[in-house]
Amino acid sequence: MRHIVCLLIMLSVTGMFEGRRGCAEEPAQRSEGKESRRYTYRDQHDPNGLGKFYLGREIARVMGHQGLDWLERPEREEEEHLTALVDSLQLKPGMTVADIGAGSGVISVRMAAQVGSTGKVMAVDIQREMLRALELKCRQIGISNVQPVLGTTRSPGLDDSSIDLAVMVDVYHEFNLPFEMLQSISGSLKPGGRVVFVEYRKEDPTVPIKEVHKMSEAQVKLEALQPELQLQWVETIETLPRQHVIVFRRVLPETPDTTAK
Repeated sequence: MRHIVCLLIMLSVTGMFEGRRGCAEEPAQRSEGKESRRYTYRDQHDPNGLGKFYLGREIARVMGHQGLDWLERPEREEEEHLTALVDSLQLKPGMTVADIGAGSGVISVRMAAQVGSTGKVMAVDIQREMLRALELKCRQIGISNVQPVLGTTRSPGLDDSSIDLAVMVDVYHEFNLPFEMLQSISGSLKPGGRVVFVEYRKEDPTVPIKEVHKMSEAQVKLEALQPELQLQWVETIETLPRQHVIVFRRVLPETPDTTAK
């Protein structure tokens, strides 16, 4: 009986992989005003998505905290090259970085080692269960420079201009309010700070992930380069076996020279 329960749990939380579905989700809500004009809704849509669309892309269902075992699977390093991913971020001691959608902290703890005792990792998630698991992990392995942060679907809850780098690993495509969330993330970056999207390649049909859980480089750029976000594309790193690493930088508008005659 125990094996059957475990199997059912695994099938319910790994819906992003081909042949499976059933992630926990936040229902799409049809709100009024500017937000409703930004998003569209379709009755006919991918069963693994919400039926809510942003700039032509359907927003995917959210993976719930029941997927902790999947996030912590030992083969993840081989499949996704997590060490190489973190190395590509060019972290330095003393940085303050944010892991948006941190889950159980797989990426957070790796970044914590690189920013060192003088740096800090803000581990953001909207699920308290994920943050409790992350806190437990940090206590068990003796990491003290990871700070759990309970965010919302609209904002990660970070201070303005406080972050050197924000990274989103396989999570941005699930944001219920992607524009609002990215606008808040951009505001939390220091001038020149970077935000990094890590997304499964939609361009590659061999990547064994459901289509709504993939993003193309072009779609990421379309969404991140909306003028209000004050972001500029820096580079796209294509060294990982399944994912894009797409880097943007916060660029503040130039202040008019009021002294000029």
